[in-house]
Amino acid sequence: MDSLTQIVLGAACGEIALGKKIGNKALLFGAIGGTIPDLDVFIGSLLYSNSIDELIFHRGFMHSIVFAFLGSYVFGHGTFKLYNTKKRIGTTTYRDWIWLFFLSIFTHPLLDSFTPYGTQLFLPFSDYRVAFNTIAVVDPIYTVPFLISLIILMFFKRTSSKRSFWLKSGVYLSSAYLLFTIGNKIYIDRVFKNALSESKIDYQRYSAQPTIFNNILWYAIVETKEDYKVSFYSHFDTQKPKNNFISLPKNHELLPMKQNADLKKLSWFSNDFYNLQQIDSNRIRYNDLRYPLLNPEDKNSSVFSFEIKKNGNRWEAMPLYDKTPTKEDLQKFWNRVLGN
Repeated sequence: MDSLTQIVLGAACGEIALGKKIGNKALLFGAIGGTIPDLDVFIGSLLYSNSIDELIFHRGFMHSIVFAFLGSYVFGHGTFKLYNTKKRIGTTTYRDWIWLFFLSIFTHPLLDSFTPYGTQLFLPFSDYRVAFNTIAVVDPIYTVPFLISLIILMFFKRTSSKRSFWLKSGVYLSSAYLLFTIGNKIYIDRVFKNALSESKIDYQRYSAQPTIFNNILWYAIVETKEDYKVSFYSHFDTQKPKNNFISLPKNHELLPMKQNADLKKLSWFSNDFYNLQQIDSNRIRYNDLRYPLLNPEDKNSSVFSFEIKKNGNRWEAMPLYDKTPTKEDLQKFWNRVLGN
């Protein structure tokens, strides 16, 4: 999920662990704990000079279950030593801080695993990327009520029952919405698979996920022997998505994706849902098709794309800065959410 959501979830974990003992400071430390796994973006840029290596490092070991245990001990031990001084001696325990950091660190990748991006929860034992595809990376309906509840509870004393009420409200509402997205995913899968059957499309693989900022408009990517087919379905649609699949050519022959180590990593990162496009004689665009087209009418509006370049003996995946969404793209996306 996005950084704000992880800060909010981490703050709630801090309140659960130490709110009654140290009040609003628990929210701050929990927010810090909830941010720690995403520091792999910064650390990856220090460890690697190759953009594909950096991409793979994110949501890697620092988002694993093993790191949650190790990190909670390291950060819990260090914070307790710094906090347990002067007037604060004896107000908290070593276990309190380990519990705070375990909750805030572990819930971060756990929530990430519900997004299409996924996370490598089982490193270093397995690089399997857990992705349940039930909620968008950014979803205000999950985050905003949760954030509001934490802001309100900050105005009450740490021993107040109202503080506990608002904490539970935030946790229960966000959890209930997450459960709703799971049920919604089950329903959407049935809609798309019925449409594929009715359209008599012979496919090898299928995946569906919500589009950005909402759980109303969903996107399906289907791989056939010849191409990829994508489709959208909104809960405001009056018809099922039968015969409404857009064909996207694979063009995998443009790059030696399976023969080169760097390109093979990129293919793994996308779960092999990608296509290639020739930009010009020297440039090739890589579209990660796990993520939807921003403009359902534009085959080239994939929200997660790179320009593939050769840098010495290594391949690089560089951001496409000239492919930012237009007002027309955003308007058509919003219209599609509304079922138009």
